[in-house]
Amino acid sequence: MSILIVGSVAYDGIETPFGKRDRILGGSATYLSITSSYFTGDVNLVGVVGHDFEASDIEILRNRGVNLDGLKIDKSGKTFFWAGRYHYDLNSRDTLDTQLNVFETFKPEIPENLRNVEYLCLGNIAPSLQSLVLDQVKSPKLVICDTMNFWIEGAREDLLKTLSRVDVLIINDSEARELSGEPNLVKAAALIHDMGPKTLIIKKGEHGALLFTGNEIFSAPAFPVLDIFDPTGAGDTFMGGFAGWLAKTGDHSPENLRRAVIYGSVMASFCVEKFGPERLLEISEDAIKVRYNAFKELSEVPAHD
Repeated sequence: MSILIVGSVAYDGIETPFGKRDRILGGSATYLSITSSYFTGDVNLVGVVGHDFEASDIEILRNRGVNLDGLKIDKSGKTFFWAGRYHYDLNSRDTLDTQLNVFETFKPEIPENLRNVEYLCLGNIAPSLQSLVLDQVKSPKLVICDTMNFWIEGAREDLLKTLSRVDVLIINDSEARELSGEPNLVKAAALIHDMGPKTLIIKKGEHGALLFTGNEIFSAPAFPVLDIFDPTGAGDTFMGGFAGWLAKTGDHSPENLRRAVIYGSVMASFCVEKFGPERLLEISEDAIKVRYNAFKELSEVPAHD
C-alpha cells in the first residue's frame, strides 16, 4: 500500500565520540522514506531542498524506489543544515548550528496524484504545516504523526488541533510528559489519548518503547547493539519501520501493531550502527528478518509449568 511522507530533507554535520561527518544526508523525510521502502514499493516524499542538493543524493532516494514528484528544488537558497555534537553516552547532544535556509518558507504542496494515499506519515515539522497536509489529502487509512518539545512549548494550540486529526502519535518519554503535564507515562498516555490519537508510542531510547492502544500496553525492548556510532535519525527510522510494516500488511490489529513496533525497533537498531543513513542503505530484507527473529527471542518469556 502507498505511503506519503512529509518532512525535512537536509544535510547534517555530526560529531560523536566515535567519529565525525561534516556533511551527510539527513532529515526526517529522508530516514522515513529509506526505511519504509524496505516494506512497500509505493513510497512518496514531499519536501524541499536547495540549489546545493547533490544529484547523487537524489539518486540515493530514487534507487530505493522513492517517488520524488513532491520534492521541490528551490534554487533561491541552500538546503536545511543542522550540526550537532553528541556526548559520550549518546543520549544527549549539543546543537552547534542550525540553518533553516529554504526549509524556513516550506509550505507542503501535495501533488494531485498523491492525495489519495493510504498511509500518511507526518514528520517532525510545524503542527500548522502538518494540518496543511491533512487539509490536502483525501481519506488516508492511517495518519501517523511525530512532534517534539519545541512545538509542544511554542505551538501547543496548533499541535492540539493536529493531534485531534491523527491516528497514531510517536514521541519520546520527555515529550509525552511535557505534552500531558503528567510524569507517570501510563497516566500521560491516557491524557494524550483524549487529545485524539487512538494509538500512542512512547520511545525510551536505549530502554525500548511502550505501545498504548485501546486498553492494552505493550513494552518492547531495545535491541542490544554492539557498535553505536550515531543516533541521529533513529526516531524517524523507528517510525518508518512501524509505518512500513503496517502498509505492507494493511493490518491494524493490536497484535500487528506490536509487530510494527518491533520492526520499528529493528530498523532503528540498524540506523545507529553507522553515520546518517549509511547503514540503512546496505542492509537486506533477509537481515531485517533475522534481526526481527532475534528481537522476538530477546523478549520471549518461557512458559511456566
